[in-house]
Amino acid sequence: MREGHIYDMIVVGGGPGGYTAALYAARAGLDTLVLEKLSAGGQMALTEEIDNYPGFEDGIDGFTLAEKMQQQAERFGAKSEYAQVERMDLTAAPKVLETSEGTFYAKTVAVATGANPRELGLANEAALTGRGVAYCAACDGIRYKDKTVVVVGGGNSAAADAMLLSRIAKKVILVHRRDTLRATKIYHEPLMQAENIEFRWNSTVTELLHTDKLTGVRLKDVNTGMEAILSCDGVFISVGRKPATELVQGQLELDRSGYIIADETTRTNLPGVYAVGDVRTKMLRQVVTAVADGAAAVHMAEEYLAGAV
Repeated sequence: MREGHIYDMIVVGGGPGGYTAALYAARAGLDTLVLEKLSAGGQMALTEEIDNYPGFEDGIDGFTLAEKMQQQAERFGAKSEYAQVERMDLTAAPKVLETSEGTFYAKTVAVATGANPRELGLANEAALTGRGVAYCAACDGIRYKDKTVVVVGGGNSAAADAMLLSRIAKKVILVHRRDTLRATKIYHEPLMQAENIEFRWNSTVTELLHTDKLTGVRLKDVNTGMEAILSCDGVFISVGRKPATELVQGQLELDRSGYIIADETTRTNLPGVYAVGDVRTKMLRQVVTAVADGAAAVHMAEEYLAGAV
């Protein structure tokens, strides 16, 4: 880090959208830095197999794809710094980003902080994480080989997790608060045909049962109020995600769900600040839409820099 150096663009978050922004910015000759707190890829890096990203006819695992994206951006001159961003002043000129590794300055900022798994909010949920409670089937599924697991949710993530776990666990119980899945139709038939997947419709998990680790869950029927105990070895919570927007609250406009308000241009309410990937308001959150955001953000940033005094 060069003290007082001002980058043309700093990208906060090294997921697919972030590293696409870095790639496009570096190729455009912009002095570019990516700030990532853990490792390249974000949530994508936790995905065992990605089949819907163009160009990989046999699919690719998220970790490998993330590494390729990082290496490609860095080949054109983008830099990466592993640092936890602690505070940002996006109204300043230049913009100020205080991190665990020092303070950085930029003319433009692409916020690509993504979204994290949403919790159920039950007692002892945090304490049992890693001891029976999990949020990523691709990461933790193998720990439950030949065991019984519960998947909570009814969307695409829950359906994909249930299918993956059905190939590992002895039994998968899918718990959903409605009587039909919200997941896209492509998941329905495989789920229904899987011999080791059981459904508990119109039900919610109200309690995590445990000793030193999870032993089961308490279910409540949303229609009748009746309760039941399910013994299980693990529970995978797949009830959506929450945007990582704590750093920009009070600076960027957010929608009711906490996502940064930005359209397909990725421009936010502050000049020179762009929202990229899962962190912004959008219809579809996928790797392919995140990388599109990264390209759009750099296009808008180039226009902004060309007109900046």
